[in-house]
Amino acid sequence: MSLTLYYHPLASFCHKVLIALYENGIEFERRIIDLGDAADSAELQAFWPIGKFPIIFDAVDQRSLPESSIIIEYLDRRFPGAHPLVPDDWETALEVRLWDRFFDQYVQGPIQQIVSDRLHATNGDVTRERSMLKTAYGMLERRMASRIWVASPAFSMADCAAAPALFYARTLVPFPDDYGHLSAYFERLAERPSFQRVIDEARPWFSFYPFAEAIEQRFRVMSPS
Repeated sequence: MSLTLYYHPLASFCHKVLIALYENGIEFERRIIDLGDAADSAELQAFWPIGKFPIIFDAVDQRSLPESSIIIEYLDRRFPGAHPLVPDDWETALEVRLWDRFFDQYVQGPIQQIVSDRLHATNGDVTRERSMLKTAYGMLERRMASRIWVASPAFSMADCAAAPALFYARTLVPFPDDYGHLSAYFERLAERPSFQRVIDEARPWFSFYPFAEAIEQRFRVMSPS
């Protein structure tokens, strides 16, 4: 097989790419990277000096690509499957890209700050980040009042971004009890076989997550096969 994914099973941006791969049954090899290991870090930096995962390497094209959204766009074009994740229609594709960025910037971004603060025991003020998550929840509650998926009629790249972002966000700032539309959207994401597979693979690593105690029990047990 031509594709190798450099990733970590606990990392949310890697989850986003894994969901896309599983949605369309794309075969790939796995290379788990431990950023705490100098050799692993050097291997990753050889592809992308920024040193962040995920990175996918296509041996046929001799091309390495970083950044989860760019990877998914590449997969959609070079390895098309039954479920296109970026629509051909320009207007709909624009919505998909917008909401993909929304989850990466305004949900994942605050999550990373809050988790980093706990991980490094810096005891910083993360009020702004928690407030950002609440603002994002409010936007999503309104948006999902009349939608099944966040950006297009079908499951898309934006939903690939939403699933891990909301999974981890809920461990930091629970959804308000009266946000029924947002909660229902998350349940649809949680029922997606691609996301269930990602969670099953991440489960052995959950103990390393700084807020592991907040992960719901239902996600701590293996999904039915």
